[in-house]
Amino acid sequence: MKTQDTIKVLKENTLFRLLKLTFRIDLNFFFSLLVEDVVGCHVEDAVTFWAQVMCLFNLIYGGCFSEDKCWYRCKVQQVISDEKCEVLYIDYGNSEMLNRSEIVEIPKNLQFPSIAKKYRLWGLQIPPDQDLNQFDQGRKFLCSLIFEKEIKMRHKTTYQDGTIVAQAEYGKVDIGEEVAKKGFAEKCKSPINANNCNEKKIDVAQYQPWNAKVSAPAWEDRPNPSVSNRLKGRFGDQLGTNMRNENHTGNHMPFVKEKFMARDFNIGSNISLAKIKQDQKLIEENEKLRNEKEILQKENQILLQNYKELESTIAHLNHQETLKHLGKTLHTYIGTKMRSLAAQIEVLKDVRCSHMNVHFGDDLFRAVKEVTERCLIAPSSLEKLEKIWAEYNLAQEMIQLCKNVNESDILILKRNEVRQNLYSAVEEFILEVDELPLSERSTILQELSGSLEAIYGQVSEANDSEEAFQQFFEWKQTKLEEFSRVRSGTNASLQILATWFILFPLKLFDLTSEVSLKSEEVVGNVDEVLEKAESDICKELEISLVDQDEADKDVILNAYNKVIRKIRQEQHLITVVQSKYLASIEFKKQIVEWLNKSPNIDNLLSIKKTLKNVKARLRWKLVEKSNLEESDDFSEYEITKIKEEITGLRNNLIQEIYNEQEEYETLTYLVQKWFPELPLLHPEAGILNYMNSGGLLAVSLERDLLDAEPLKELSTKHPLVCSEVQEQKVLLKGYAVDVSTEAKVIERTAGYHRAWSEFKEKSGLLQLMFLFLCKSDPLVYLMVPYYPGASLGALQASTPLTSEEILKVMEGVARGLHTLHKANIVHGSLHTNNVFAVNRKEGIVGDFDFTKSVDQRASANSMVVGNLNLISPELRMGHLASPSSDMYAYGCLLFWLFAGDHEFKIKDNGTPEVDELNMDDKVKSLLLNLICSNRMTAEQVLNDDCFLLPDVIPTPPQNEPGEELECEKAEEKDEVIISSDKKTDDDEKEMDLSQ
Repeated sequence: MKTQDTIKVLKENTLFRLLKLTFRIDLNFFFSLLVEDVVGCHVEDAVTFWAQVMCLFNLIYGGCFSEDKCWYRCKVQQVISDEKCEVLYIDYGNSEMLNRSEIVEIPKNLQFPSIAKKYRLWGLQIPPDQDLNQFDQGRKFLCSLIFEKEIKMRHKTTYQDGTIVAQAEYGKVDIGEEVAKKGFAEKCKSPINANNCNEKKIDVAQYQPWNAKVSAPAWEDRPNPSVSNRLKGRFGDQLGTNMRNENHTGNHMPFVKEKFMARDFNIGSNISLAKIKQDQKLIEENEKLRNEKEILQKENQILLQNYKELESTIAHLNHQETLKHLGKTLHTYIGTKMRSLAAQIEVLKDVRCSHMNVHFGDDLFRAVKEVTERCLIAPSSLEKLEKIWAEYNLAQEMIQLCKNVNESDILILKRNEVRQNLYSAVEEFILEVDELPLSERSTILQELSGSLEAIYGQVSEANDSEEAFQQFFEWKQTKLEEFSRVRSGTNASLQILATWFILFPLKLFDLTSEVSLKSEEVVGNVDEVLEKAESDICKELEISLVDQDEADKDVILNAYNKVIRKIRQEQHLITVVQSKYLASIEFKKQIVEWLNKSPNIDNLLSIKKTLKNVKARLRWKLVEKSNLEESDDFSEYEITKIKEEITGLRNNLIQEIYNEQEEYETLTYLVQKWFPELPLLHPEAGILNYMNSGGLLAVSLERDLLDAEPLKELSTKHPLVCSEVQEQKVLLKGYAVDVSTEAKVIERTAGYHRAWSEFKEKSGLLQLMFLFLCKSDPLVYLMVPYYPGASLGALQASTPLTSEEILKVMEGVARGLHTLHKANIVHGSLHTNNVFAVNRKEGIVGDFDFTKSVDQRASANSMVVGNLNLISPELRMGHLASPSSDMYAYGCLLFWLFAGDHEFKIKDNGTPEVDELNMDDKVKSLLLNLICSNRMTAEQVLNDDCFLLPDVIPTPPQNEPGEELECEKAEEKDEVIISSDKKTDDDEKEMDLSQ
C-alpha cells in the first residue's frame, strides 16, 4: 500500500482517534517519522525548499492558462456556481477561484499526481550574520542539489504552517551535511532547539499580525523564470492565509507534541501543571467552536432545502404559464400559420417579379462571354507594320547622324527602299483596320467596364488565375441547378397545399354534397403540408436574398478581376491600333508625293533671289534719297515719291522674309518628319541655324535696310532703335557678341520663343519677332513690338492704374510667368520697365537681357522700385535665382501698385510691411503668400480668389494736387518711406530687352 494511503487508513482507525482525544496528540506529528520520495522544484533559502510528492492521488486533472500564456495543471476542489469553481494547483499547492470556462481537460501524459510541499532541512538554520550575497549563493547551491531530482525525505517533525522538517538524502549524499560543509547554514544545538527556534518566531508573529510576512518561493531560481506572477501571488496569499489561521487558533500544537514526546518517547522535560491547564482550556474552546460549526451546518442544510423547494415551486409556476401560453397559441395556430405563410408568399412574389439575386452573376457571365467569344483580335498586319516601321525609324536615325555626303547616298537609298515597303504595309494595315468596328467596340467595352465597376467596385489585387472563368462557369451552373431544384420544390409544395384546400375541404365540409368523406379518408396531413411549404419558401428566399459566402465571393471576384483585365487589354489594343491607324493615314498622305522623288530647296532659293532683288532696289532708293536730300535743287515731290517707294520696298522686303520663314518652316517639318538628310545635302540653305533658333533667325534681314530712329534716352547700355514694319512700331535691340556669346544668345532666345509659340497671344509674354545678325559689326539685333508708355513705371508715373485694372494686368503677368516657369525658364529681372499693361488691361511680361545668365540678370541695379528692393531675401543671401524669386518680385510689384502714394515701412529683411496698408483682405492674403519664404507658384496665383472677383476690390485713393511736396518732405523722416512718384536712376531707365 502506498504511504499516503496508509496514513489515510490509519487516520480513520478508531484507535488512533481515541489516542488523539485521550492524549491530545497531533497525528501529523506521529507520522512525521515517515519516509517519502519527492522531486525538488523551488528553493527559498539554503535550508528551505519546495518539492513535489511523487505519488499522492490517483486523479483526473484539468488545466488552465494564466495571463502570460503558461500552462498549469489543476484539480477542481469545489463547484461554487455555474460560472465559478475553486481549483487546487497540482504543482504548487495553492488554490484559486476560476471561471469554469477557463478549465479544460488535459492529456493523460500531463496528468501527474504531484502536489508541492514545503520542506526544511533537519538540524540546520541560517546564520544570523549572513549577508545577501552569501544568502543567494546558498540558495543557488541548494537548488543545484535538489532541483528536479528524486530525493528521499525522512520526516522529523511538522510546523503549524505546514512546513515539514526532514532529513534529505540524494542517493548516499546527505543534502543537509553538504549545505553545512559549504558554510551556507549552521547546525543547531539539538533538533528540538531548532524546532523551538522556529516556533518562537511564529509565536512572535502572533503578537504582531500586521507585520507578519511569509517569503514567497524563490521563483527566480527556477530554470524557467517565466512562471506566472499570478501563481506567485496566489501561493503567497495561501501561505499568508495559513499564517493568519494559525494566529487565530493559537499555537498550542507544538506544546502538545512536546507532551507526547515526553511521555512516550522520553524527549524534553516535565510539563508544568499550568501549561496542562492552558492546553485543556484551548481544547475546550476548540470543542465549543466545533459545536457552533455543526449548528451552522444544520442551518445551512435547512436553508438549502428551503431553496430547493422554492426553486421547484417557481419551476412549477413557469410550467403552468407555459401551458397557458401554449393553449392560447393553439387556439390561433392555423390563423397565425396562414398569415405567416401568406406574408412569405408575398415576399417571394416580389422577389420573383424583380428577379433579385437569382441570376447568380448573369451580368458577369455576359461580360465573360463578351471578352472571350467576341474579343477583338489584333490585325494580322499590325506586327508586320510595327517591324517595318522600326526599320524605317532606324534608317532615318542613321541618316540624321551621318556627317558625310558620300555615305549618306547609300543610307538614303536603303531608307527609300524601306519606305516603299512601309507604304505597302501601311496600305494593307489601313484596309484591314477599316473593316474593324473599333469605335463601336470601344464604346461597348467602356459601358461594360462602367456597369461592372458600379456593381462590383474597384478591381482588387486578386490572383489572375487561368481557371477563373472555368471556376465561375462551374459555380454558376451549380447555383442554377440548386436554385432550379429549390424553386421546383417550392412550386410542388404550394401546388400540393392548393390542391388540398381545393379538394378535401370542399368534399368534407359541404353538407349539401351527396359525396361525403370520412376523416380517415382524408389523404395527407395538413400540418405536414403547411410545414413543407413554409420550409421550401424559406429555402428559396434564402438563396434569393442572402448574400454569398466567402467562397462564392472569391469565385465571383476572381472572374470579375480577370474580366476587367481582359477589357483593359482589349482597350489598350484598340488604342494602339487607332494610334497606328492615324499615323499610317498621315504617313500615306504626306509621303505619297515623295515616293519617287526627294524635296529640294528650289522655292527657298527663289525666295532668296527675290529678296536680293528687293534689297538691291531698296538700297538704290536709299542712296537716291540721300543724294536728293544733299543736293541744293531737290523738290519735295521727288523726296515724297522716293519715300513712298522706299516704304513699299521695305514692306515687300518684310513680306518676302515672312515667305522665307514659311518655306523654312516647311523644310523644317520635312527634316523632322521625313527627310533628315536635307541639312546635309543643302548646307547653304542654313536649315539647321533656323531650327536651332526656334524659327526666330532671319538671315535676310539687315539693320541698314530699316528706317530706325535711335532711342538715346533708353540706350544706356545697349543700342536701342525704333522703327516701323508694316505699320507696326517695333524696337531693335542690339547686343555685342563674340563667337561664344552668339550661340548662347541664340539658344536663350530660342527657348523664350518656343515658350511663346505654344500659346502665342495667350502666353502672357512679349513676342520676339525676328533675330538677325549685323554683317558689318559684331552685333545681334532682336526685333520686338514697341509699346510706348505702356510699362508699369511709365503708367504709374502718369496715370496710375485702378484696382480693377491692376488685377487684370497682374493676372496677365502671372500667366506670363507661369508660361516661362512651365518651360523651365527663370525670368530673373522682373521690374517696372519690362512689365507692360497694353491698353491698361492686358498684362504681359517683357523679355530680358539674353546675353546674361539668370543670376546676372537677378542682380541688376534695375531690380528696385523706389526704395523697395525686388530681389528676394534668399538671392541677397547668395542663393540661386528660381521661380520662387520671380514670384517675390511679382508680389512686390503687386504691393507697389496697390500701395500707390501711401507710406509703408520696410522690415529688416527688406520685405514691405503689408498689414499697415488698408486694402482688401483677399489681396492682402495674396501678398502675404508672395513675400513670405514659402511662396505661391504662378499657377496658384492664377487660381487665387482675388482674380475671380475683381469688382469687390476697392480703388485706393489717388493723390491730390500738391501731395508730391509732402512726399518729398517725408523722405527726411527716420522711417523708410516709399513713394511711387520718385524717379529712378539711369539704370532703371534701361528697359533691358523690352523697351
